[in-house]
This record gives sequence, structure tokens and C-alpha cells, in this order.
Amino acid sequence: MTALTRITTAAAYQTTLALGIALLPLAVLTSRLGLTLPIHRLVARTEHAYENAR
Repeated sequence: MTALTRITTAAAYQTTLALGIALLPLAVLTSRLGLTLPIHRLVARTEHAYENAR
């Protein structure tokens, strides 16, 4: 993989982690209402892409 691909996947992974952290209060609130946000799937997918790009 090229350096640009690795940098892009690393940035996407870091952005996804930041989004997950930022949405944590909303996730707790929706969890209390019996709903779940699928943020964990997005984080897992970008983590997998990041690990494969290394």
C-alpha cells in the first residue's frame, strides 16, 4: 500500500474514534431508552482497515 493510503486510513480511524467518544453521552441516553447506536461497528471496520494498511 502507498503512504497516502496508510495516512488516509489512519486519519479515518482516528476520526472515527473521536466521533465515538463525542457521541458517548448520546449513546448512553439512547441505551437507557432501549436503543443502541451502531458506532462500534464503524469503529471496528475502520480499525480493521487501519490494521490491514500497516
